[in-house]
Amino acid sequence: MCATCGCGDPTAVRIHPLQHAHDGHPHAPDPDPSPSSDHSHDHSHADDGEHAPSTRLVRIEQEILSKNDRLAEANRRWLGGRGITAVNLISSPGSGKTTLLERTIRDLDGVVPVAVVEGDQETLLDADRISATGCPVVQINTGSGCHLDAEMLARAMHELSPAAGSILFVENVGNLVCPSLFDLGEQQRVVIISVTEGEDKPLKYPHMFTSADLVVINKIDLLPHVDFDIERCAEHARSLQPSVQLMPLSATTGEGVDRWRSWLLGDR
Repeated sequence: MCATCGCGDPTAVRIHPLQHAHDGHPHAPDPDPSPSSDHSHDHSHADDGEHAPSTRLVRIEQEILSKNDRLAEANRRWLGGRGITAVNLISSPGSGKTTLLERTIRDLDGVVPVAVVEGDQETLLDADRISATGCPVVQINTGSGCHLDAEMLARAMHELSPAAGSILFVENVGNLVCPSLFDLGEQQRVVIISVTEGEDKPLKYPHMFTSADLVVINKIDLLPHVDFDIERCAEHARSLQPSVQLMPLSATTGEGVDRWRSWLLGDR
């Protein structure tokens, strides 16, 4: 079990390649073979007295995050050396991020190579949807785990072998809490919320929104039917991070998606 967030068994993580790796593309480096949350070594000291349990927990958390950060930097170097932009997509369940990803893959077809890492606790449902677009995809099932980490991404990239110069989308497990703690080695972190979730999301999950490079507000086609104020949501987000960009759009109708496409392509 992960002491940092209380989730999961790292030995239960399963990687499912749905498309074969591209011939000729260099494999990502092998991830550290030891589990990212290996707690087999007890680093507490007998003389910690009554504070031993909490002290031990802090040490375990520090070790987990420190190891993750080292692996994330290795991922970032590997991606950067091949001109691959990794975009970490984070949201609550039901925000529409898979629908947005499907539309984005179609819009970028013939413009830039795209590959996808899907994260879910169980099933291949979202990966099957991505695979149907013809995009290379690997599914990570985390079991009871509530987030992806750098080691999982390294394993997925080793299977996927994304093309040089491509965009690698990582659809994280639906959760606005724990993914904020775990750097995957991505270059961009995008938080996706929908107008059906409430404009107070940034205030409820401040760590996630503080670490975001972009906040996408999805399902704006439903604005006439819900009580959601985009400007108030923007104020909440900017109270945490004044420079954060907010991008309202509808993955269903396509409204605002051109802006999203331009943001992804940047100076390409």
